Amino acid sequence: MAKVQHSTNCFNTLIRVAEDCPAQHGEEPQLRGGQPTVAVLQYRMLSGAPYRHTSDDVVFATSSAGRALDPKATKKERKAARETFFSRGQACMRASPLGKRFGWGVHADADGRIAIYAVDSKRYQALAGDPEVAQTRAMRSKRG
Repeated sequence: MAKVQHSTNCFNTLIRVAEDCPAQHGEEPQLRGGQPTVAVLQYRMLSGAPYRHTSDDVVFATSSAGRALDPKATKKERKAARETFFSRGQACMRASPLGKRFGWGVHADADGRIAIYAVDSKRYQALAGDPEVAQTRAMRSKRG
């Protein structure tokens, strides 16, 4: 029997910044102790290639399981690692530090490909006001 596969992908949706996000504009995440954080890795993936990756792509690549893969891993090994990772539910981009702390909204298009927009950008405002785009918020950092 095949394992159930969970997904973090969403479609035609804007994940707006969290209500308690301290950033008033999109801030580039910085290295911590000379090492990239999850926020840095996600920012690099999405700022350099808007609408190229799905949420599943980003969540897996920036997870410890995705980062632990040998760069020379075969497609078969990568597929197996990804299937194992998504055999359990995973936190989606609503839990990303980009929307919780750094002021970036995440837009998923009709195909589930995602891009980030600074909260103070015209594109973010247009998406936030578009009745055709589903709206949700990034998770709050602190309990209500």
